[in-house]
Amino acid sequence: MPDKMVNPVRLFIRSSKSCPDFLGLSARHKWHGLLSYRVNKKFLTFIIFVLLSCLLGSEAFGFEKNDKQLNKEVTQTTTHIKGDGTMDNAKWLSEDEGKYLLGVARKTIKNRLSKAEEPQIDPKDLPEKFQERLGTFVTVTIDGNLRGCIGHIIPRETLIEGIRVNALNAAFRDPRFPPLTQEEFDKIELEISILTPPQELTYTDAEDLLDKLRPGIDGVIIKKGFNEATFLPQVWEQLPDKREFLTHLCLKAGLSAYSWETEKLQVSIYQAQAFEEEKSK
Repeated sequence: MPDKMVNPVRLFIRSSKSCPDFLGLSARHKWHGLLSYRVNKKFLTFIIFVLLSCLLGSEAFGFEKNDKQLNKEVTQTTTHIKGDGTMDNAKWLSEDEGKYLLGVARKTIKNRLSKAEEPQIDPKDLPEKFQERLGTFVTVTIDGNLRGCIGHIIPRETLIEGIRVNALNAAFRDPRFPPLTQEEFDKIELEISILTPPQELTYTDAEDLLDKLRPGIDGVIIKKGFNEATFLPQVWEQLPDKREFLTHLCLKAGLSAYSWETEKLQVSIYQAQAFEEEKSK
């Protein structure tokens, strides 16, 4: 998608100011109470064509305009693919697509803080991947510290809508934190994760569970009755030890720290592709 576009309307306005006879109008008579003009029909036809092109092409330009505007919010991104190929490679997003979705997440939070209306984008102007139903998570950090993280493991909406919804959830509805403030907005860094469908992991005992987990690859979901929690694959970077990883995950689910050893939990795994902002210093 092009980074720069020439706006024909802006070009027309700029040129008309610098060229008084831009429309091809020349004086036929001097002032005699009424001034009349001779019209250059060919040039006028050209101008009409340009204006019609602007009008008819406005929808086609919509995604690129939004892409340029949203990407102003993100100066650099880092892409992480956490997985082993379980997800169809055709569904992995490109770096440009990930950067666009990061811009969507940031703009959505900004609009909520400023109470601005969310811009409407015709789905036809978006890549087909954005219309697929995939699990999504949005993580908000400030100075490397967690400020909010919420998502849907099982997809409830399209990919792009999931990013919007979970951007708001992570910024304003994570029960562990107060809602994000306007003063904090310029300090936040965002990460978005697109998830594969979870697969149940069968295991015989605690040692077998430890053997089957793959640090840095698997996101893990544990469930016991109404208690449930997940850690994204990125959490392995902070908790690389499998036992410590499961202990913290049990506590997050509201279970005892060592439930993974003493009880039979329902365990599922998934992989993720993540895009992270790296704001310029």
